[in-house]
Formats: sequence, C-alpha cells, structure tokens
Amino acid sequence: MRCPFCGFDDSKVVDSRDVDETIRRRRECLNPDCAARFTTYERVQSVALYVVKKGGRREEFSREKLLAGVRTACEKRPLAPTAVEKLVDDIEHVLYQANEPEVPTSVIGELVMDRLRALDPSAYVRFASVYRQFTDLAELQAELESLAAAAQPAAAQLPLSGPEFSATSPRLRPAAPTSRTRTRRPVRPVQTPVDLRRAPAPAIERREVGSGKREAEGKQASNE
Repeated sequence: MRCPFCGFDDSKVVDSRDVDETIRRRRECLNPDCAARFTTYERVQSVALYVVKKGGRREEFSREKLLAGVRTACEKRPLAPTAVEKLVDDIEHVLYQANEPEVPTSVIGELVMDRLRALDPSAYVRFASVYRQFTDLAELQAELESLAAAAQPAAAQLPLSGPEFSATSPRLRPAAPTSRTRTRRPVRPVQTPVDLRRAPAPAIERREVGSGKREAEGKQASNE
C-alpha cells in the first residue's frame, strides 16, 4: 500500500477491525524518514454474473429467483428442510467457480435438473415439464421411462422407517374414543308417573222420574 504522505510503496498493518461488511486496517509507512500512519478499508468485490435469456436478453443472476423456482418444484414433497437450500448453494458455487461473466439459462436449467433428478424424481418431473415445455404426452412419457430406468431412492427424502412407523407403533394405532367421537344413545324424554289405580267415580245426584212434574203441579194448585 503506497503511503499517502511520502509516496513510499511499502507499509505494515498495525491494527485490523471488522466494520460492517468491510475491514478497517491501520497502517504505518515503512519509510524511516516518514513513519506516518494512515487508515485503509477493504471490501470484497463480487464478480457480476449475468444470465442470458433465450431471446438474447440479459439480466443479473438472482439467487432468490432460482430458489423460488426450485421450491415450487419441491412443494409438498417429503424433503429435509435444508435440502433445497443446499441444492441452490451448490449451483451458485458452480456458476461463480466458472468465472464467466455470462451464463445461458440452458446451463442453469440443466444444473437444476441434474440435481433434482437425484434429490426427488417427482420434483424433477415438475421442473422438467415447465423447463422443457413438453408439447405432447409422448415426450413426457419418454422422459418418465428414462427416469424409471435409472430410478434410485432419493437420499434427501425424509425416511419413513423406524420404531415410530412400525405396525405396533402408538402413532399408527386408532385413537381411543372420546366424549366427542363416542356414539351416544338417544335420550328418552322423562315422563311423569301416572297412578294406574282406579279413582272413585264422582257422586251423581239421582232423581225419580216424574218428580219434577209433580212438584210443578203442586205449586200451581197452591197458587189457585
């Protein structure tokens, strides 16, 4: 590092500290007639990577867009939580290791399919059907046949073996009936008890036949 005071082209670092995404270094000029101290900042300069589309259009590589596409293909698949992240990290590392300023989308698509084929066959078919744009069922069937010929267990899928998934596992036993699931008998309405003993008949006033007529004739005679 050239000294800003005397122009001497050699110096030493006497102190180093991390400041946000940079490194702050305190330097001392090695010129015995100067011995001045000054500060420098170092930043990592990432190489810009551009993706060339099919139509020739170029845009900057986005890890987020690649991650979103792979996640869509792996949606609802029994994969480990970090499997997709590792796949995208691997592809990104390969692209930057090539040290090329531009990369065609076809290269990225083939990298994704090669890794999805080993990760999860169903996710591979989902991605391939969109990426390769199959025009008829024959192309899709040919792709499925080639995939079945080289089929192997996906290492990233979550295992479904072990004591917790055995036939005697408590997880696979039917749940015990609860107050909500238990079948209840219909409740009969409560009836008021009825006394079945015969009650005595009410007394009925009896009159002889013709008694009313004789009383009326006696009252008429007395009035006369």
